[in-house]
Amino acid sequence: MGAMDVQLDEQKLCINCEPKAPLVIGDPFPNMRVETTHGHKNLPEDYAGKWFVLFSHPGDFTPVCTSEFLSFQKHLPEFHSMNTELIGLSVDQVYAHLKWTEWIQQKFGVAITFPIIADPLGDIAKKLNMLPHGKPATVRAVFIVDEKGIIRTILYYPMDVGRNIPEIVRTVSALRIATAEDVSTPANWPQNEWIGANVFVPPADSVEKIKKRMEQMKKGEIQCYDWWMCYKPVSGRKPKVDP
Repeated sequence: MGAMDVQLDEQKLCINCEPKAPLVIGDPFPNMRVETTHGHKNLPEDYAGKWFVLFSHPGDFTPVCTSEFLSFQKHLPEFHSMNTELIGLSVDQVYAHLKWTEWIQQKFGVAITFPIIADPLGDIAKKLNMLPHGKPATVRAVFIVDEKGIIRTILYYPMDVGRNIPEIVRTVSALRIATAEDVSTPANWPQNEWIGANVFVPPADSVEKIKKRMEQMKKGEIQCYDWWMCYKPVSGRKPKVDP
């Protein structure tokens, strides 16, 4: 049997095969054992009951990545206040991560306290679809995973654009509030131009719910522009903007 025959046989075997789809929001984060600067970890198992933000960077000892790590560390208390941990990743090995974080502390006086995954063969990056076409270095990917191990947000930034870390903090906060209170957040929340830090309640989808929304509005429980666009403060907050 020649090489062409083998190739044709392989194609026949895979006629009904479906290509593995990339991860999307709502998928369980894949189980994996990883090597980090804090020892081996099992994802997402080791973070059960907590949210985590896994972010990749193209490489150690690069200006943009260094600025991102400094900012992630600066905002770490905000993530911790939301029961959320940070995990970095790149194709560099652990010893390179350790030397780089040592250099950061020496030059900037900032200790990087969250773990960084080593992925020298790019296996994890491939599994998480972090590699751009034709390049071995990972893009600036961000996975936000909830306490049940479900992917809630996926962000991709190109290699030459640094991430907005406060936006990632904002996204985690919005996700947690939306989940806990069954609401949705407006554009630019919590500084929306029309309803401020308030959040939208689910639009009424029946005559009964429309009546309920009108009753809630009369009682001062919510405020509405119309029955399908009603809002309220996050628990413990007062409305800041009137319609």
